[in-house]
Amino acid sequence: MKIATATTAVRYAETDQMGVVYHANYLVWMELGRTALVESLGLDYAALEAEGIVSPVIEVQVKFKKPLRYGETATIKTWIDKYDGLRVMYGYEILNSQGDLCVTGTTVNVCVRKDTFRPVSMKRTCPNWHKAYEQAKHN
Repeated sequence: MKIATATTAVRYAETDQMGVVYHANYLVWMELGRTALVESLGLDYAALEAEGIVSPVIEVQVKFKKPLRYGETATIKTWIDKYDGLRVMYGYEILNSQGDLCVTGTTVNVCVRKDTFRPVSMKRTCPNWHKAYEQAKHN
């Protein structure tokens, strides 16, 4: 299984009144992780969108284990957990500067036509993505 790693500094604006990262910011970091994974597979979201295909998140699951705080670095590990040619489930682990596991999660995305939001088969519509995803979940 291929795992991509991305990092981001925890900015003050991303924390809440308790001094920890506000929960919604983890979703933004998951997007950073997905983008890093896609790029590591030699793929390009912008090129996909130029072909009239977008990939919305249709499901999110997040488990908070330990807080991240301002001044730390978040490390986002991302991989393809499941893929069936239509839906892709990405897995995530987000760690703090000490390497402690802070968050685990998954998102489920589908590819849809930008103009109609009707789902498309990645195997037929995006064969290079399909091949890369099949390889990534087995490597």
